Amino acid sequence: MDPKILEQHLLELIRRASTVLPPDIVDALKAGYRREKAGSPAKSAMKSMLSSLELSRCGSLPLCQDTGVLVWHIHHPDGAELLTLIKAIEQAVTKATEQTYLRPNAVDLLTGKNSGNNLGDGSPVFYFHPWKKKEWQFDLLLKGGGCENCGTQYKLPETSLNAGRDLDGVYKCVLDAVWRAQGKGCSPGVICVCLGGSRDTGMAEAKRLSFRKLDDKNEIPELAKLEERLYKDCNKLGIGPMGYGGKTTVLGVKIGTLYRHPATYYVSVSYLCWSARRCQMVVRGKKVTYNQ
Repeated sequence: MDPKILEQHLLELIRRASTVLPPDIVDALKAGYRREKAGSPAKSAMKSMLSSLELSRCGSLPLCQDTGVLVWHIHHPDGAELLTLIKAIEQAVTKATEQTYLRPNAVDLLTGKNSGNNLGDGSPVFYFHPWKKKEWQFDLLLKGGGCENCGTQYKLPETSLNAGRDLDGVYKCVLDAVWRAQGKGCSPGVICVCLGGSRDTGMAEAKRLSFRKLDDKNEIPELAKLEERLYKDCNKLGIGPMGYGGKTTVLGVKIGTLYRHPATYYVSVSYLCWSARRCQMVVRGKKVTYNQ
């Protein structure tokens, strides 16, 4: 595909991710709204969320003033030229910032200077995945700073929680992470957890799990059971939407695994706010489709 045409499609992908909440997230928010007590702060908070997302969709406006860090997972044909692609993405990101679909969020650590276009060392974040298919798949996650601050990582065993190197220990860690957040990071959130890996790969994989749909089911029975247990018990904590109390603290829990070193057992928890902004674009020849 011509780089200029691809750039236009990438801009549209960013626009959709920033302004339109995925249907499964919307459905989960509506279900949470129905659960909350009439007249409660929780009910009022969730009503505001639902009103806001509709305004964003209709007006093509960012769902949140913090449009986050752009995390790209790109599946591409083996041997594909990537430098031209990266350039097209950077140009699309710059235009999306100019058109206010994105807020300038790339800040130099030492000087504090904002680049103004969301570009800089480590921004955006790219992960490339070669495969045998001839098509391209772009998965885009917009990860806000508030929910990013609520992410955490545990090293089992964790004596303070009496958590050993088993799924019961994992359960204790995740419940602790949600409890410590206390509604910060804009609950109700989606809790994505990677078991194993290293310090860096564990958290990267936890964030990648954000692309799972809330209504899917883990293919590993033990993890499916743990996801359901954590979903129910996190929502019994009473933290509720934005920490106001209530029955809806999390919208879902997703768990994955990576092989680990014998000496390590990490539990990496990525917290995703209710404005769970993700979108996918698939390019097959000249045909482009968007999925949320």
